[in-house]
Amino acid sequence: MLPRSLVRIAQRFLPAILLFTLVSAASAAERPNIIVIMADDLGYGDVSCYGAAMVQTPNIDKLAAEGLKFTSGYCSASTCTPTRYSLLTGTYAFRRKGTGIAPPSAPAIIQPGTETLPGILQRAGYKTAVIGKWHLGLGGPDGPDWNGELKPGPLEIGFDTCYLLPTTNDRVPQVYVHDHRVPNLDPNDPLWVGDKKPSPDHPTGLTHRDSLKMDWSHGHNSTIHNGISRIGFYTGGHAARFRDEDLGDTWVRESRKFIAENKEQPFFLFFASHDIHVPRMPHERFQGKTKLGFRGDAIVELDWCVGELMKSLEEHGLTKNTLVVFCSDNGPVLDDGYKDGAVEKNGKHRAAGPYSGGKYSVYEGGTRTPFITRWPGRIQPGVSEEVVCTIDLAASMAELTEQTIAEDGCLDSLNVLSALLGESGGKGRDHLVLQDNGSSGTFGLRAGDWKLLRHEKKSARNVKVEQELANTPVPVYQLFNLVDDPAEKRNVIKENPEIAKKFQDQLQSLIDAGRSRSGR
Repeated sequence: MLPRSLVRIAQRFLPAILLFTLVSAASAAERPNIIVIMADDLGYGDVSCYGAAMVQTPNIDKLAAEGLKFTSGYCSASTCTPTRYSLLTGTYAFRRKGTGIAPPSAPAIIQPGTETLPGILQRAGYKTAVIGKWHLGLGGPDGPDWNGELKPGPLEIGFDTCYLLPTTNDRVPQVYVHDHRVPNLDPNDPLWVGDKKPSPDHPTGLTHRDSLKMDWSHGHNSTIHNGISRIGFYTGGHAARFRDEDLGDTWVRESRKFIAENKEQPFFLFFASHDIHVPRMPHERFQGKTKLGFRGDAIVELDWCVGELMKSLEEHGLTKNTLVVFCSDNGPVLDDGYKDGAVEKNGKHRAAGPYSGGKYSVYEGGTRTPFITRWPGRIQPGVSEEVVCTIDLAASMAELTEQTIAEDGCLDSLNVLSALLGESGGKGRDHLVLQDNGSSGTFGLRAGDWKLLRHEKKSARNVKVEQELANTPVPVYQLFNLVDDPAEKRNVIKENPEIAKKFQDQLQSLIDAGRSRSGR
């Protein structure tokens, strides 16, 4: 039995001890595991919970049913490299040169010392991994040393580990990168990557077109691997090469391994799927599953990957303590360089949903994509009209994990955590700058119900699902009311000159300011 003096002390401090315990438990509960699933070239209308009828995505639909489905969820650019750059750095890609679509041997675009989403979470005690498509360059100024150490790369900007497709699969080389090296490389068969034909008799999609199992339509006619010709040239590294059909299985295997190894501590997984980017070559068990050809089959494979990740969380009892964000790096495109049946078999499917444009375009179809957040017990299921963007994950996750962002970092990432969690009164963005690939100077500004487009060139590469406006002349400025005209069919700039001038000035001011984040 305790002495009475100790009993009195215990009674005196017990409430404080209990309060501290409860606060500590609450703080721990607010450090969920975080999984960001980024699809590739997936449009707003490509999944069934956003209206697709010709393809079914039950696992993505379940995420939406158990979480928050955003109707105004955006990526920051309508191509992959700039969106991925902005996701990880929290800074608009147009603020940094060299963030257009990265070539096969691009050096690291995000340099060590840059404030990043994984770096912020690493400071908060998270184990961090990126698994899947990278396409942000590797190595120093001269590019990757494919047969040596591939650094700087993900491990130098906040990731503890990575298992990558180094570029994008229509670009060479078809090898994986695990942390700093290409696994399974035979030193007697070194890997060479270049932008010129290595020898006169080197097989390409031009010289050996009859041998291809998937023909090219434009641009993808250099080195052949797995019966598919690519952008760029490479030789060697045969023991390290992969089959296109196995990419999805590889990402799932490595992700499940990472989750299992880190289930006892908070972790951040950036699952960067290659589906449904070209060349669309899903695993054989998914081929023929839809009437949309390999493009639709790749959507089914993506949905399977999502389901496998969710199963892994369930197996380890992590579902209720994991925030899942599902998004896409840009809008859809049908013919992106290969004759895979996407155009011919599209039928009534509207990959961009009700919106115009697609990949490469700053019309809504290029940047408004599926966007879902799920955290059982924390996020109440529903639908949100708040404007959120992938660029905001850095500031929002910093808020969630009580981290301070460097003053010179994440220059355009805004804290929209309350909107992402669906909290009462939670607000998203009141404005968002959108870009295409960054080389044309074409921008969009979404502000409330309005959308201003600025085309620096007199004609825009507006790759539309229906193609009726592709490469047609457009004015330098266009103004649309997205409530009245979500498909951006009616340019109302002449009827609203004052509104147009206001947004023209705002857009230029945001570009010139060098940042749009004012603080933490």
